[in-house]
This record gives sequence, structure tokens and C-alpha cells, in this order.
Amino acid sequence: MAQPQSFDLIFFGGTGDLALRKLLPALYHRHRDSKDTSGWRIIGVSRQALDTAGYLQLVDSSCREFIADKDYDEASWQAFARCVEYLQIDGTQAADYSKLSALLTDSTDRVRVFYLSTAASLFASICGNLAQAGLVTPLSRVVLEKPLGLDLQSATQINESVGAIFEERQIFRIDHYLGKETVQNLIALRFANSIFEPLWHRASVRDVQITLAEQVGVEGRGGYYDHYGALRDMVQNHALQLLCILAMEPPSNNNPDEIRDEKLKVLRALRPFTPDDVRSRTVRGQYRAGAIDGKAVVGYLEEEGIPESSTTETFVALRANLDNWRWARVPFYIRTGKRMQDRVSEIVINFRAVPHAILPGNDNDDVNRLVIRLQPDEGIKLFVLAKVPGADMRVRPVHLNLDFGQTFKARQWDAYERLLMDVIGGNLTLFMRRDELDAAWRWIDPIHAAWAAQAEAPRPYTAGTWGPTASSALIVRDGLSWREES
Repeated sequence: MAQPQSFDLIFFGGTGDLALRKLLPALYHRHRDSKDTSGWRIIGVSRQALDTAGYLQLVDSSCREFIADKDYDEASWQAFARCVEYLQIDGTQAADYSKLSALLTDSTDRVRVFYLSTAASLFASICGNLAQAGLVTPLSRVVLEKPLGLDLQSATQINESVGAIFEERQIFRIDHYLGKETVQNLIALRFANSIFEPLWHRASVRDVQITLAEQVGVEGRGGYYDHYGALRDMVQNHALQLLCILAMEPPSNNNPDEIRDEKLKVLRALRPFTPDDVRSRTVRGQYRAGAIDGKAVVGYLEEEGIPESSTTETFVALRANLDNWRWARVPFYIRTGKRMQDRVSEIVINFRAVPHAILPGNDNDDVNRLVIRLQPDEGIKLFVLAKVPGADMRVRPVHLNLDFGQTFKARQWDAYERLLMDVIGGNLTLFMRRDELDAAWRWIDPIHAAWAAQAEAPRPYTAGTWGPTASSALIVRDGLSWREES
């Protein structure tokens, strides 16, 4: 879908961390690389007492840190800054919206994007006030940041409130993981190449591992994080969306709803967790003091804003199963945590071993695997066996490497660059539909409820490790092990 040349992009929470670290730098890159930006207008909105000049000073000082030196030049920045304005608005106060209405009165025929980079509890109030002020047009879109709710009930309430103002085609529930270049290449890998489809099922795949590991802690967001935890913050959205793309059937075309229909089928095929399943197929942990890259760090309970009695999990590992023909009896392991040994997000597809090994060195079950690295170094590696040079017929694992940075010399788009342009262009492919969100919560809620009923504290793990030992035991019971190579 072609991107409109003229649009208004309004950021609620315009002075917040997400806007300054991610959204505005992403827009700078797109502005710098676009041919015609004469119709761009970017409006930051928040309660902070600033005028446009003051806001631009804040944006300049904050965003500069997140733009690489090689991508920055003063002329491009000044041209971008001329597109940016600011309004002091309290999103909960209907009277304040007259300021926004006055600014947008001449642009009802332009694409109008309301990006709600705020707490989800404010979504209903903001959308209602936008409608009351007459600011919602047929060309409007609204972007909702995750996590959308705490459970199915709260997500339903938010969706009902937003859905009363905006049509489903106007609602963009954003997950920045789906904007990553490697995730796009996963779609291309599966559906643009014939060599993988014959192998992409239970007869050839032994297991699938999804790891989303962070070295950082709560980074000053203790109050927010303690309210959600790793299961809601990472598994319910990022991990399940990756699982959907991995496991879905080929859509008939690349129409957004065709793709989202197939993702929904995957979510509905996930085997529900019983309380006994939660005990045997999930692990939750909480980091203690340790060291990251040789630097001492405090434990979760010592972080600012965290109650001493908190039982919020900072680590989750679980085994998921899909009850369908393609993936029956193939385990999908998901692992995510903070203060882990490495910062890495990757997908590992382990293929089944050959039925009968005849060559020395071919006695390892872990020789054929596809590793899709999402961060920090985006790329794809295919591990195969090759003969070791010499007289003996001995084989050892080697890998074929697609390094996106080396193969494609052009600067890779940041995830938010792609997603913001998709919103402006009206492309819903990479955004969750409401029924997808509902299905994800239906699967997650019983896990959280069982943890609460068991009243057991999360398992402790030392910062700078790969999580609780129970996480290794979870997968070892199936005769397998996590891939933990850099």
C-alpha cells in the first residue's frame, strides 16, 4: 500500500520515553530518506508545560543519543524539526482538545494518526475525547501500545471502548517485534522459497525454541513492570506473535486479513494449560543480585519501585503444543527473562536426526538446525554437516550464514520505522486483530491464574545467568537442551 504524502501524526505521551527514544528517531530516519516530506506534520502532546520551541529542545537533546553519528546531519535534522509541533494537553480533560481541534481544522482530508503512547488505562478516555471534539475522521487511525490490558476481561473493556469510536480497520495494535527485519525475512523464508516448506512440519522438525533474553533490569520502570511481569509483558504478545508466524499455514495471498486469519488458527490450536500442566510445563523466576558483563547489579527486589514482597516474575519458560496436523507432538519452547547472561532474541528450529548415521561425527542429534537471530546481529544461520578436510571421512557441523548487515549494504530500517509507515499507509498486516488478542489472552490467563492459586514464589536466579535451573530441567526432561551459543 502506497504511503500518503500528507499526514498528521499526533503522539499522546509525546514527552515520554518511547516517543523520545524510538518513535521520533524513527520518523527522523524516514523523513531524511523520503523524497517528498512537504505534507508531514508531527504533533507531540502531553501534560508537560512546554511550547513548541521548548519541546524541540527536549526532542533534540533526547533523540540525538539514539541516532547514530553516521545517520545524523544538521540540515536533515533541522528540516525534520520544522515538521514538529507541540501542544500541552491533559488527555483526560475534554476541554483541552479544543487546542488540537484548532490545529487540525484545515486537515480533515488528510490521514490522521493518533498514537497512544500512554498507559492503557487512558485509551478509552482519550478516544472518547477525540470523538467528542470531532477529531475522528474516516481517514483517522489509532495506534495502541502493548500490553493491552492485564487479562482477557480488561482487554475486552479497552477494545469495546476504542471500538465504539474507531472501526476495526482503523485500530493498529502495535508489537514492535513484528517490525524487525528478520521477522519480515522469516515470512519471506517460508513463503517465497520452495526448499523449506517440505521440511516445515512434524515429520522433519524435532522442536522449536524461542528465546527473548535481556541483560537490562526494569530500567526505572519498576512500578509498571511489577504490575505486569514477564508473562504479560513478553509472552502474551512478542513470543506468541513469533510462534504464529513460525507455525501458521501459508495464506492464499498477502492480504492483511488472510495472514491474520492464519495466525488466529495457530492461537486457537494452542493446547490450553490445566493447573497440573502449569506445574509441569512452566517455570517462573525472579532475578537476584549478580553481575552483567563484570558489573555488579542489584536483585529485582532491590530495584526502585519494587515492593520487598513482590512475587512478580522476571523470567518465564514454558512448553507449548499445537494440536493440529502440521505440528502435532512438536514441542515449542518459549523462554524470556531480564538480567540474563546475554542480550539475544532468536528462533531455533531443530530438525530431526537422520534415521541411521553411517559417518563418524554424525552421531549428534543437534546437527541440523535453522537459527533466526532477531537481535543483536540480525541474520539467519543454517547448520549442516560437512566433511572435515583430510583422508578420513569424518564430518562436523558448519553453518551457512546470511548476515543482513553484510549482505544488504543499505541501512536497515528500525522496527518502528516500518510500523509507523504501515500505519500511515493503512497496512494492517503486522498488527494484531481483536480476535487474535482475545485468543492470546484466553491461552495466557489460565497460566497466570494457576500461578496465583499455587501461591509459590518465583524461583530465584542470579543476574547474569540463563535463568533458574528449573528452566533447563523443563527441556532436559524431553531429552533436549536450550541453545545458548553467541
